[in-house]
Amino acid sequence: MPVLSIVILWGWPVFWLYWFISAIGAKKNISSGLHRFAGIRLMFFALAIVFVRFSSPNTNILGSRGLVGGGEAAQVIGFVLFLAGLALAIWARLHLGKNWGMPMTKKQNPELVVSGPYSFIRHPIYTGLLLAILGSALTVNGYFLVLLVLISAYFIYSATVEEKIMAAEFPKTYPDYKKKTKMLLPFVF
Repeated sequence: MPVLSIVILWGWPVFWLYWFISAIGAKKNISSGLHRFAGIRLMFFALAIVFVRFSSPNTNILGSRGLVGGGEAAQVIGFVLFLAGLALAIWARLHLGKNWGMPMTKKQNPELVVSGPYSFIRHPIYTGLLLAILGSALTVNGYFLVLLVLISAYFIYSATVEEKIMAAEFPKTYPDYKKKTKMLLPFVF
């Protein structure tokens, strides 16, 4: 199903365009001393663009289409995961509203958002993006699997740092919220 692969390869740039436009009007960041990681963020973003730009449904590190050999069912499942992942990330972004910001930064006048996807996952944007990358690996090619591993490590690190920031910002409410939710995977992790 090369059509699904093409939709995914075009879907990523459209998603990122939306993502950058929707950042207009967000609350100002307060430096948290983590600006040194801006280069790492930029590297991951550039790596993602390279993967999307040079990925082809016809080439794969595993020698076939998609991560599991190019079966139509796997590609359809991957496409559904891709769409579900982007939908989760957008839903989470909409719930954050003006509180959205770059990873590991503090916001001016922050609010603890616990509604929508935040009622069961503390970092649903990360979860959504990882799900979309996994779907891309299943549908387009296994190169996305490399991206998934790299970005997973970054997101886990980022989520850990962000949770320390949130615990300091909301010492009375964040510990209870943390007990009721999981970091990235509902009911699991």
